[in-house]
Amino acid sequence: MSELISNERKNALRKIVSRLHAGESPEALKEEFKGMLGEITPLEISQVEAELVSEGTTREELMSLCDVHMAMFKESMSKEPDVPDWHPIHILYEEHRGMLQAAERIWKIARDGAGQDDELQSLAGKLADTEVHYQREENVLFSYLEKHGITEPPAIMWMEHDRIRAERKAVISLIESGTKGKLLEAKARGLYDMLSSHFQKEGKILFPSALQVITAPEWTTIRREFDDIGYTPFIADIPPAPATASDEEAAGMDGEVTFSAGALSRDELTAILDTLPVDITFIDKDDRVRYFNQAPDRVFVRSPAIIGRAVQNCHPEKSVHTVNHILKDFKSGTRDLADFWIDMAGKTVYIRYFAVRDNDGEYLGTLEVTQDITQIQAIEGERRLLDETADHKEAKNA
Repeated sequence: MSELISNERKNALRKIVSRLHAGESPEALKEEFKGMLGEITPLEISQVEAELVSEGTTREELMSLCDVHMAMFKESMSKEPDVPDWHPIHILYEEHRGMLQAAERIWKIARDGAGQDDELQSLAGKLADTEVHYQREENVLFSYLEKHGITEPPAIMWMEHDRIRAERKAVISLIESGTKGKLLEAKARGLYDMLSSHFQKEGKILFPSALQVITAPEWTTIRREFDDIGYTPFIADIPPAPATASDEEAAGMDGEVTFSAGALSRDELTAILDTLPVDITFIDKDDRVRYFNQAPDRVFVRSPAIIGRAVQNCHPEKSVHTVNHILKDFKSGTRDLADFWIDMAGKTVYIRYFAVRDNDGEYLGTLEVTQDITQIQAIEGERRLLDETADHKEAKNA
């Protein structure tokens, strides 16, 4: 980490968390420790949270204490940072404001009992399009924070993202079904409160920590990766990031890769892998993401920021135990395949994990293969190669 925390301050923070968990009054503790802590920084909170988890505190416990952290430390936390308009942090703040205003507007329309069905449908559509906001944070920003040793705040924020997703889905469902009145009012108010609390935590702890540890060149790379994923409807006319020289080297890209059954140029190999009608991601034997292809219609978002990231950090907390169980079985040799299928946005998605082994059976890593099989499931009868020729002639003569 970029700065050290005195043992006295760390111990004071540990005591605060411990005594709060035991049920003591937050206000009483706030006064007791105020003089001892002085000007606590967001980065210090992030560091101590990591230590608490390493000592046995669960992320669920830390998440339940986040609201108390905010109340206790809000006097010493920084205001919104002064960053240029092109900066990823500026964009995230702007989206926070837009999403919060949309949730508040839905709540007020439901509370006032006014018609305004068109506006409600429009707001629901905008909320539905906010998923990219969370994808950019989870796949890009969190990856860079982890590279700089900040692990717990991103993990806790991801857990909150999943709760927001569920609440957002409920509000959208009510609007689409035409439900109004007290039920929509309560759900919209719940979403607004959840977003408000979450955005404060990110704005007061996560973002200032990111600005302290992530370097200027990294921010321009993050911005490019943000652009690749896309933005919410609450963002328009974003200035481009400043031009910088690429850190990537093209050396060695002209050579061939030789296989037991042929050879391919690196360009050919890259094009073949990216043409596959499936998403593939390779995790090495140390559980680090080493590669993913860039298929034209990826099912799940992937960003270059995840290269080198522990695969456990690429999943929400609720799924990590399952991921670890599969990896343990692969490494022990008790199985070589785990597969799942889910319904997602009207598609049937098939997810398979394969153990990758060398000729001696030694575990090299895991290959994740994901495919939208909706059209495949709808196939009936036969279509032969000769049928393609006949169809082509008919189309040509039409």
